[in-house]
Amino acid sequence: MPVVVVESPAKAKTINKYLGSDYTVLASYGHIRDLPSKDGSVDTENDFAMTWEVDTKSRPHVKAIADALKEDNALILATDPDREGEAISWHLEEALRKRRAIKKDTPVSRVVFNAITKAAVTEAMQNPRQVDEPLVEAYLARRALDYLVGFKLSPVLWRKLPGARSAGRVQSVCLRLIVEREQEIEAFNPQEYWSVKALLETPRGKEFEARLTVLGGDKLDKMSLKDSTAAELAVQAVTSRNLSVKSVEAKPANRNPSAPFMTSTLQQEASRKFGMGARQCMNAAQRLYEAGYITYMRTDGIDMAPEAVSAARDAIAERYGAEYVPSQPRIYKNKAKNAQEAHECIRPTEMTRDASQLKVTEDDQRKLYDLIWKRTLACQMEGARLERTTVDIASDDGQVVLRANGQVVLFDGFMRVYEEGRDDVAREDDDDKRLPQITQGDAIVFGGKGLMDQFAKATGQDSVIDSGMLRDAKAILSENAGVLALQHHTQPPPRYTEATLVKRMEELGIGRPSTYASVITTIQDREYVRKEQNRLFPEEKGRIVTIFLMNFFRKYVGYEFTANLETSLDDVSAGDMDYKQVLNDFWRDFSAAIAETSDLRVAEVLTILDTALAPQLYPPREDGSDPRICPKCGTGQLHLKTSRTGGFVGCGNYPECNYTRTIAGSEGDDKLLGTDGEDEIWLKDGRFGPYVQRGEPTPENKKPRRTSLPKKGKEYLPGWSPEDVDLAKAVQLLTLPRKVGDHPEGNQVSANLGRFGPYISHKSPNEEKMVYVSIKNFEDLFDIGMNHAVELLAEKRANPGRGRGAAAKALREMGDHPDGGTMSVMEGRYGPYIKWEKVNATLPKEIDPKDLTVEKAIELVNEKAAAKGAKKKKAPAKKKAAAKKKTAAK
Repeated sequence: MPVVVVESPAKAKTINKYLGSDYTVLASYGHIRDLPSKDGSVDTENDFAMTWEVDTKSRPHVKAIADALKEDNALILATDPDREGEAISWHLEEALRKRRAIKKDTPVSRVVFNAITKAAVTEAMQNPRQVDEPLVEAYLARRALDYLVGFKLSPVLWRKLPGARSAGRVQSVCLRLIVEREQEIEAFNPQEYWSVKALLETPRGKEFEARLTVLGGDKLDKMSLKDSTAAELAVQAVTSRNLSVKSVEAKPANRNPSAPFMTSTLQQEASRKFGMGARQCMNAAQRLYEAGYITYMRTDGIDMAPEAVSAARDAIAERYGAEYVPSQPRIYKNKAKNAQEAHECIRPTEMTRDASQLKVTEDDQRKLYDLIWKRTLACQMEGARLERTTVDIASDDGQVVLRANGQVVLFDGFMRVYEEGRDDVAREDDDDKRLPQITQGDAIVFGGKGLMDQFAKATGQDSVIDSGMLRDAKAILSENAGVLALQHHTQPPPRYTEATLVKRMEELGIGRPSTYASVITTIQDREYVRKEQNRLFPEEKGRIVTIFLMNFFRKYVGYEFTANLETSLDDVSAGDMDYKQVLNDFWRDFSAAIAETSDLRVAEVLTILDTALAPQLYPPREDGSDPRICPKCGTGQLHLKTSRTGGFVGCGNYPECNYTRTIAGSEGDDKLLGTDGEDEIWLKDGRFGPYVQRGEPTPENKKPRRTSLPKKGKEYLPGWSPEDVDLAKAVQLLTLPRKVGDHPEGNQVSANLGRFGPYISHKSPNEEKMVYVSIKNFEDLFDIGMNHAVELLAEKRANPGRGRGAAAKALREMGDHPDGGTMSVMEGRYGPYIKWEKVNATLPKEIDPKDLTVEKAIELVNEKAAAKGAKKKKAPAKKKAAAKKKTAAK
């Protein structure tokens, strides 16, 4: 009976159903060996020999496989069908041979399947092969390169840049992308421009909007109307002329569906539509794959198996009708550089199964499957047929022309199922609007008051009173309210989301599908980058590390160099290049670069970085004074400094002068709000966001009082954003924690703002722990009096509720379970549940605890126990019998 080894227990359970009792299916639980985190694991002096070590957590799993091979003398390696999966199979075989678990007569074979279905697994078992050596060598080269960069370069960072944590072959290049985008944003100089639109009306009384495209006989471009004066002249030019329809042009248009998903496009779309991070997306996809719902989720391929195409076409015809099925299947060509690693696209294993038919409990899995299923069907559907109409409305003298665009969907095609999301959509596309019936030669008049609301919105007003032409710094509305000019400013490039970052890395050829999620997660874990509202911001530490690498290891964070190295690794996996030659070529120059920096002192490194960052750190001042002169003491020179939390700019007269600011912006980052009669009150921006501070650090008071601005989740409380905070509010915040008064039972009552919101607290002399009571409104922190506080504390003490660590309350005893042990209905934080042994089964909402029967309780407990894999109490089985029944190592 052959031993089949897969990577995860979930996958083992699914495969065991298809193979039956003729096979023993066990799990390796991912990688079992890795390079030890010590110098010399890759011996650069001995032909890059690599020392491997079985991980402590993996030893029991390796032992379980070795024990199974004592009875079943055949090994089938069925790990994932990619470079990583091939490497795990190779590691398993090597480790088992080292243990002598594989004998001379033990047949060892490798099988791969792109989907965990009975047909795919059965076919794979009938077509075994040996471990693919070129794929393994490509893995070895990649792992050795990552080790050499990380283990040799990271110590350089530790020594030269206090607070820096690590560098990586791909992660440092990824970080560079984010830092350089932030620098582009900071250097961006917005330009003002205006646009003009009109609300027009047809002879039949139907209104539509048109934008000004020709003025004074000249075609307008985006920047033609540079200021409000030009915009006002344009508004007057439009309103002073009679208009008529010059031309109406309707053109047919087609829109075709996007290709099916590969790893990168799945991550991008999951981010656009659901805000999923790359790791969150891949975790959900992994579980769908292991459950047999989708094909393998790490792939560069976009082609689809012929039988899958046929099944998709049948499902489309059955669900939507034959008119949605094109006459010929759509063919998508792979973009992968190495066809050997180009698997099929990511698609459902059964085209007729939609998300409502999945047996999953997690919402992420359901949403992601729905996305994959819709995209797969859409990619084999008819294209959408549209009619796009362009209408030009002109004055009699031709000095003014306005254009209206519209679109009508004649046949929705694939759009009935799915449309791809977009990144950074700036505004609604005018082409999506539907136009009324318009005929060439129609006389056009200005519409009603429909643009008033747009004027009010642009100028921040609640309403608009029509009294002649209305002007505002941001908008101009004509007297008849039929023409509106709006102010705009050019926008800097947007910060990366995880989706757009993955897209950019893919365009540059940096990394591979299996690495995107881990790389983006690593730079956030290292605190080089933070994620806010789905956008990636570089931290000060990340900026300093990037500037350091750009100055001392520019070649190794170069986009082209990193992409070329990936190409070389692809050549290795295709068998066209020797992996040790790739390592040798890399190490020769890289070791020299490491040696050049070893003698540099920290002060020398900071001086070089200070010079490199000078244009950003010390921008010219309006008064023409030296931008390096400290604004606080007026004599010290500003210099770049480092700390454990990253880089900052500080005064050279420290400790006499303690002026500091971040490297991200100008001197305006620290805002002096005023004085309260004793101390200066500052609004500052720190590592964890804006905060207010009383005074500056001094040798006597190294940690002045400071308080963060109040938030609920990620949003500031109303009236408490950095723009809203003035001296009075800052002083109010700095009173926290506030003494409300002395409690009648002794000790004081305090009011403060905590992680979970505002609260009051008190500890009586006879109590062991502090009693906390949440307050609904933030403003009550400053107003609550002793009477109300004592009342709230008394209520909390009388009804303490379920605090952390408090025992759950039993609502009802249900009797004994057939396997032993009593069942009880307990009162839980999220509703009642049944407790039996170590199993907690949530009681469905429709069942009242009073109406619960013993039979239903047993059923719910058994379902929960089965789902968790919990073992019910049984008589001990014989050891040998238990080993044969086991499907996955526990």
